Amino acid sequence: MKKKEVGEKGEDIATFFLESKGFNIIERNWRHKHLEVDIIASLDKKIHFVEVKTRTNLKYGLPEESISQAKMNHLKVAASAYITLHKEWELLQFDVIAIMMTNKGEEIFFIEDVYF
Repeated sequence: MKKKEVGEKGEDIATFFLESKGFNIIERNWRHKHLEVDIIASLDKKIHFVEVKTRTNLKYGLPEESISQAKMNHLKVAASAYITLHKEWELLQFDVIAIMMTNKGEEIFFIEDVYF
């Protein structure tokens, strides 16, 4: 699979995973100017900004290891922009979903309430 296809498949898996946990998916690949958020979801009156990282092998490390401080800062700015446009949200949280896709299936690592 090509990198873009892997990313899209990972986001599909992450979306299904979140929905199975009771989340309501609000947006996928939300864009505002140069900002992007992979998944915006809600659960229990809280909005979640979710970064999804997917790998098919460990050549470059675990998927969650590829999320830099700069990427998390970018997510924070994107969340701020979204909240400015959607003022009804008072509670927010940042999460990461790391997915390993192999010929044996998918492994999902859900990291909730990431602080940065």
